[in-house]
Amino acid sequence: METFYGHKDFKSDKPVVTLGMFDGVHRGHRALLNSLISRAESLGTESVVMTLDPHPRIVLSGNDSTLRFLTSLEEKRGLMEEAGIDKLVVIPFSLQLSRLHACDFVKKYLVDVIGVQHLILGFDHHFGYRGYSNAETVTECAARYGFSVDRLGPLKEGNEIISSTTIRELIADGSLDKANSLLGYPYLLKGKVVEGRKIGRMLGYPTANIEPDYSYKLIPADGVYAVEASLDSGNFKAMLYIGPRPTIERNSGKRTIEVNIFDFDNDIYRKNITVKFMYRLRGDKKFSSREQLLDQIIKDKAEAMRLLGI
Repeated sequence: METFYGHKDFKSDKPVVTLGMFDGVHRGHRALLNSLISRAESLGTESVVMTLDPHPRIVLSGNDSTLRFLTSLEEKRGLMEEAGIDKLVVIPFSLQLSRLHACDFVKKYLVDVIGVQHLILGFDHHFGYRGYSNAETVTECAARYGFSVDRLGPLKEGNEIISSTTIRELIADGSLDKANSLLGYPYLLKGKVVEGRKIGRMLGYPTANIEPDYSYKLIPADGVYAVEASLDSGNFKAMLYIGPRPTIERNSGKRTIEVNIFDFDNDIYRKNITVKFMYRLRGDKKFSSREQLLDQIIKDKAEAMRLLGI
């Protein structure tokens, strides 16, 4: 997949295009991307995704540090490449861009830059000034500039529409199984191993502290997880803790992300790491002693190994 940061040097012959934020690139998004690819193949052209970065909510909120998202741009890029998209165009989002009306945006980017032949949009997609565009607006723009447009319906699981908002709520609440089901893959966290206080090592379970690469990354609910960890040296089974370590830290309130990689004792300080959240074992808990905490860690490891098939 070719990726263009900005529209310089972009070339394509009348592609089929979709645009959106695609936070999570979940099953609903994947259905849309599959339609995009199928239509492009039927027309003998390329599939093109256009997205914005940073996320408009970050810019329009004045860089609100409390905002959280499922995927960074790099994570989205990887997931779209896996889906089979031909080209990804990343448009820098700014306050000036936010003031463009829908048809002006269509003319400037989709027509003049991309040369769109056919546009496919999700059921809830809005763009242009204050997100005022709707299906009628897009149809009018398409007629004006000579391309066709489809708006797909939502993908549901049971009676529930699969959406990024729903998945964010599930992950924040600790409902990992349901979130992973709607995503269509295990939730990801990419980061760097940083130096910690080595408390896990003192307990006999050395952990690597993870600092997320993306400052707006949604961190799952506090608790213990069975995970798969990927490093340059390979893929490993592990268990991971998220929380303020209440038994050790005496209510410091600062959350940590610590992974204990099974049968592994290499120095990975400052190394890149990717974690896949496979199962949630339990929520966080304050124990009356370190001995009780250690007893629980032993049980957590046994359960994580069983779930991960070790």
